Amino acid sequence: MEKIKYLIKERPTKVQIPENLGFGLTYTDHIFEMDYEPGKDWHNPTIKPIENLLIHPATMFIHYAQAIFEGLKAFKTTSGEAVMFRADRHIARLNRSAKRICIPEVDPQFVMHAMSELVSIEKDWIPTREQEALYIRPFIYGSDEFLGVRPSSKYKFIILLSPVGAYYPEGFKPVKILAQDEFVRAVRKGMGECKTPANYAASLLAGKKAKEQGFTQVLWLDAIEQKYIEEVGTMNIFVQFKNEIATPKLLGTVLPGITRESVIQILRDRGLTVNERLISINEVMDEYKKGNVLRVFGTGTAAVISPVGLLSYKGFEMKFDYSDPNDLAVDLFKEITAMQRAEVEDRYNWLTYVDKKGVEV
Repeated sequence: MEKIKYLIKERPTKVQIPENLGFGLTYTDHIFEMDYEPGKDWHNPTIKPIENLLIHPATMFIHYAQAIFEGLKAFKTTSGEAVMFRADRHIARLNRSAKRICIPEVDPQFVMHAMSELVSIEKDWIPTREQEALYIRPFIYGSDEFLGVRPSSKYKFIILLSPVGAYYPEGFKPVKILAQDEFVRAVRKGMGECKTPANYAASLLAGKKAKEQGFTQVLWLDAIEQKYIEEVGTMNIFVQFKNEIATPKLLGTVLPGITRESVIQILRDRGLTVNERLISINEVMDEYKKGNVLRVFGTGTAAVISPVGLLSYKGFEMKFDYSDPNDLAVDLFKEITAMQRAEVEDRYNWLTYVDKKGVEV
């Protein structure tokens, strides 16, 4: 692989991070970019000032959705060092998505290096207030100029950085979730386990309708029997029963979340029973009526842990109280966010410390 070219724009003033960040509204000064074409493999790796994309109207990903992306975060530790959380797992998932969408895989070690270099250059953009982070968005798209259904032969890989606050306007407060069977998102042997734009497009109408009814997100049911819960539009889901913590089994329709994976490991290391299995919405309602459903919570990179205060299905409402400071969802949120900022021991080696020798500006 070629060495990275650095086309660094000198900043005229100190970085000013907005007071109210929101999510996905602000971007740093630089991006990483590289290209793929037959005979050259991945080449021309460059860190350069952010700019608008100049693309032909026939660029293939616009018409045929051949694109993938990832989302992970960088933080400042209590000692001021820049770290990325579980970056290796996100890169591995990017390559799994690439394989499914006929996109050439990237060299994980080189992408880790490129990501570290970019975060190092932009480390002044890492916010440090509670629930804030530097969001890292690597993505790849087919860049051939061609109207016809086939895999592109050329690709563009970009890493974009965005300082962010809490994903949901509620912050770390219970959210309202609507389980519905009016629409489906993914089927087995399809693309549900890939992080590809088409999956998110499939969720938009249901999400819009849910918000019109006062809900934050939709909980999807399986596409065949319309009875097993799968995932929420932006997060995996967990149900805390009295005798177990259950989460839907990965059967190709659910995104294999990195936070989901982290939560399962933490809970099992605590000696708790965690089962990855089929969970029907009727089972959740029946057990709730018996008092056996203690909590429902979501996990994801953007929100980390999202307690569900209300889960509704066909007019039946399941309500949950999170006022107990020792609540499992609250405790998981505190533990993971403490790990991300190295406030506690990194006992799983989940942090990648960004190279301090990165280019300074």
